[in-house]
Amino acid sequence: MRAYRFFMFAPSPIPATEPPRDCPHCPRLVDFRHALRAEFPGWWNAPVPAFGDPGAWLAIIGLAPGKHGANRTGRPFTGDFAGDLLFKTLAGFGLASGVYGGRPDDGLTLNGAIILNAVKCLPPANKPSPAEIHACRPFLEGQVAALPTVRIVIALGQIAHQSAVKVLGGRLPKARFGHLAEHRLPSGMILLDSYHCSRYNQNTGRLTAAMFEAVFARAVALRP
Repeated sequence: MRAYRFFMFAPSPIPATEPPRDCPHCPRLVDFRHALRAEFPGWWNAPVPAFGDPGAWLAIIGLAPGKHGANRTGRPFTGDFAGDLLFKTLAGFGLASGVYGGRPDDGLTLNGAIILNAVKCLPPANKPSPAEIHACRPFLEGQVAALPTVRIVIALGQIAHQSAVKVLGGRLPKARFGHLAEHRLPSGMILLDSYHCSRYNQNTGRLTAAMFEAVFARAVALRP
């Protein structure tokens, strides 16, 4: 497997909002990170930074890095099954330029969109604990605050939805998760929900390409 040269990667578009590479806030995630660094020393194995356009009008919030995706490559949704559908959809709506090659050096750029995560570090079994989600929320809050032109947010999955609602000043009882659900929040932003584009959801038919595209079509229709 290729050992990536992480020092050659493009920096975060909002670097002042990123946690340190050895973020200490979640002991379980720190232990997992250290174990993976020993097992896969050529992988990123650190909090994954935001990726995209700092002047974005659309923010996409995912759950957390995937083990063989962003945790390996250092770029959100890059190198795993979920990224194939996400970046194809973004390109289809003019929100991505270049060819997605599943590598952080493939030259892909986002136009008007930025990708964030509710949890910055890889959780075991892709399941962060409530305490870990809460500990990472200030980073998400800081990133949203650093994107003054964002007006629409797409949350991929229920955990991303819950974090987004809280960051954007909403209340969960009044903003329930559902695919294609639309929430106008006190911050003035519009939150759209989608099932996560995970391999499981795609393989089981819970999420189809057409369903995913419908969420982005709605975002484009709502664009200020």
